[in-house]
Amino acid sequence: MVFHKEFQNAGKEPGLQIWRIEKMDLKPVPKQLLGNFFTGDAYVVLHTTSAPSYNVHMWLGNECSQDEGGAAAIFAMQLDDHLGGAPVQYREVQNNESVTFLGYFKTGIKYKQGGVASGFQHVVTNDMNVKRLLHIKGRRAIRATEVNMSWASFNRGDCFIIDLGKDIYQWCGSDCNRFEQLKASEVAIGIRDNERNGRASLHMVEDGAEPEAVIAALGCKPNIPAGSPDDETTDRSNQKKGTLYMVSDAAGSMKTSLVAQSSPFKQEMLTPTECYILDNGVDSKIFLWKGPNANTEERKAAMKVAEQYIKDKNYPKNTQIQVMPAGGETTLFKQFFSNWKDKDQTTGPGQAYSIGRIAKVSQVPFDASSLHSNKTMAAQHGMVDDGSGKVQIWRVEGGDKVPVDPSSNGQFYGGDCYLILYTYRQGSREQHIIYTWQGLKCTQDELAASAFLTVKLDDSMGGSPVQVRVTQGQEPAHLMSLFKGKPMIIHMGGTSRKGGQSQTGNTRLFQIRQSSTRATRAVEVEPTASKLNTNDVFVLKCPDGLFLWKGVAASEEEMAAAKHVCSFLGGSATDISEGKEPAGFWSALGGKKDYQTSKSLQKTVKPPRLFGCSNKTGRLIADEVPGDFTQSDLATDDVMLLDTWDQIFVWIGNDANEVERNGADKIAKDYVDSDPSGRRGTPVITVKQGFEPPTFTGWFQAWDAKMWDTDPLDRIRGRF
Repeated sequence: MVFHKEFQNAGKEPGLQIWRIEKMDLKPVPKQLLGNFFTGDAYVVLHTTSAPSYNVHMWLGNECSQDEGGAAAIFAMQLDDHLGGAPVQYREVQNNESVTFLGYFKTGIKYKQGGVASGFQHVVTNDMNVKRLLHIKGRRAIRATEVNMSWASFNRGDCFIIDLGKDIYQWCGSDCNRFEQLKASEVAIGIRDNERNGRASLHMVEDGAEPEAVIAALGCKPNIPAGSPDDETTDRSNQKKGTLYMVSDAAGSMKTSLVAQSSPFKQEMLTPTECYILDNGVDSKIFLWKGPNANTEERKAAMKVAEQYIKDKNYPKNTQIQVMPAGGETTLFKQFFSNWKDKDQTTGPGQAYSIGRIAKVSQVPFDASSLHSNKTMAAQHGMVDDGSGKVQIWRVEGGDKVPVDPSSNGQFYGGDCYLILYTYRQGSREQHIIYTWQGLKCTQDELAASAFLTVKLDDSMGGSPVQVRVTQGQEPAHLMSLFKGKPMIIHMGGTSRKGGQSQTGNTRLFQIRQSSTRATRAVEVEPTASKLNTNDVFVLKCPDGLFLWKGVAASEEEMAAAKHVCSFLGGSATDISEGKEPAGFWSALGGKKDYQTSKSLQKTVKPPRLFGCSNKTGRLIADEVPGDFTQSDLATDDVMLLDTWDQIFVWIGNDANEVERNGADKIAKDYVDSDPSGRRGTPVITVKQGFEPPTFTGWFQAWDAKMWDTDPLDRIRGRF
């Protein structure tokens, strides 16, 4: 295929490269102007990570011509081909860009009126005769749109930037909230530092105190109307529904055949010789997956196929498209599959390549001695310390909490709910965690009481503890490590109350597994052979005796923990190695069955995702923070949700309102329950601003504990 000369340096180093379509040709946009887009034009955007992995985006302005859009598509395809088919390709439409795309422009994306056809150029000049008005919108993804230079464009609910060249004025409506003012200030600083090379002055203007220059530019000020609520209040509940189709003969008269009507899908549904469309049209997203062995023509025609599909389905023009090669699947795509496993993919001639943002999250092995210094490790493994602090446990009984006899600490029964208070020191401060453990067979009343008692305990300690809600079988590593080197033992049902013991079955099977932090737990599972797993140790108690079964890939620590379980169950155990089982072992389990025999893949660290939950629009909605998030993305007047896959943190800003505070727990639950991959019961951890544990702060680079001691708005205005 012929390559444009512009592609000679494409993807050579990490970062962003942007070209605009000019007279059906490609022209690079200068570095200082990245993030400025003329609404009459089309662009090709390449983002390269250090892995390297590539994202290619074509961006279409609302007024761009069909010819320019077509040219952008052809260049994007050439660029994809030039990079060996490894990039993920996106089609972006103004005002409806993907979170990935918005993440490149943390200080906002700027839409300018006009385009190449009307003579508008991307140039960095010292010319100060600028006169434009920008309307700033958004709390997570910031968009600055050029609007008509008149008071009629204003409203009281938003921020505006009146850009007069030498002087840049930030005007904030009287109803505009502080976090939005903060984001608008970042846009203003960006214009001064990048587009004006630092040569302009910034001014903050209050609604009603406009200086002469602003009145001269805009005329006499009329009454300004109130703002309209954002239109992003689409119902989130159906956004996670997907349908999977196989595409046949993409190069000829494309046909699609249904593979599965609704998500979650299984990874095995994707055959390497075919291409597939995952239709998430309810959330205006379409994904096209290119099988590694599909024919070349089909793979090249992928973007065209997706565009044709949108036309055939009568989906809106601004539907997002992501086209991806096998091994380059995006997080959004993978979440529609219940069992997605990443192998270490290699693409092209023997070059290993890691995917998208995942390249930034490398697995840190666990080392308890460096817990206090290594925040990233603490966060990845969910460990605030090594578990040697003080432990108090209560059982929920009749609407109250009753202390559990310390000698049975570590025994948890499925018919109970427990409160576990853990106290440890961090520096000079005493810190607390309240774990609320909820058995799968406890009553509705006990569930409600456990939630109420947790809040009561939290209040009695001044509201500083971190609260962690745990569902039976989903215990986080830190909770497992509180029992002084003994495994945590989880009984399927029953209760630890005196006289409340229900009769246990005469055949019981316990699975012993070690977490990434070497803490172990023994979980009672259904006594059937299909529950065995080559990675673990099992203890089987039956009328004929006690068996200790060791899987091929099991560890010594798991064996040691299993011996502890045997002594608890009583009797002397017969050791059995996988593959050498006596007949009595299988018959006790109801006969031989298939079980998990593949050595478990090292858990890849999934990239964390941050969402803001806000009812500033009149309804409680959650939207994602684009790009690599930082501590300053935590809006102190909102509730934020940090998803690290193994656990979910609900962070409560000091200025969040009652609706947001009270609705946060439900949002976290709905978020997990609507996850298209079908995960359930993930631990939810509630953290309050100013009391963040290292398991939370470690996901943020350069966390500053003193950041909120001064007002962020005053700090940023200090840069004016």
